[in-house]
Amino acid sequence: MSAVPHDDLRDEAGRRYPAHLDVWEVREPRDWPGAWWADWYKLPPERYPLPLPPATYERNRRYRDNRRRRETVRRTVRIRRVTGTDVPRTGWRFVAELPDGELVGELRAHERNPHLRYGHGRDSEREMVLDGTLVAFNYRRLGIGRRLVEALVGGMRDQGIVSAHAIADGPGIDLLLACGFRLEASRPAALRLTRA
Repeated sequence: MSAVPHDDLRDEAGRRYPAHLDVWEVREPRDWPGAWWADWYKLPPERYPLPLPPATYERNRRYRDNRRRRETVRRTVRIRRVTGTDVPRTGWRFVAELPDGELVGELRAHERNPHLRYGHGRDSEREMVLDGTLVAFNYRRLGIGRRLVEALVGGMRDQGIVSAHAIADGPGIDLLLACGFRLEASRPAALRLTRA
């Protein structure tokens, strides 16, 4: 995002947006601060409570600075696989880092042998289990989680692993569906152990 708005963007009356503010296009409800329903309801466009404007901007300096910081993070974050003695042989760990080394996201997964689980199949066969994907709260919805999952899938492709399993809830479900996972018919249960 440029600090200077695009000259070709106009409001619904054909006017240019204020030159001193950052202007961005509104492609979906989440792009517009006025779309109060975007985080709670998935509505088709014809049912939006308000029509989406072609573009928008933020007048609050704190919000504007946060948005600029998030755009900088989106551009500069790097994904890498962590290897070494602190990661088990069958463990996979990917991190999302900024150029200064700040950790902003992490994905952990492990390989398992379907033969051990089902009692049949080849001993050499492997599948992946996604243990979790975390992104720092301030940097969510920047595509970092998707990039972490894509790095895992790329590593699986290189190793000849064809399937991955995951259990997710809330926004994690939407992330994994967007990355190509499909819902299964099984019904996992959430369990907790608290030692007295």
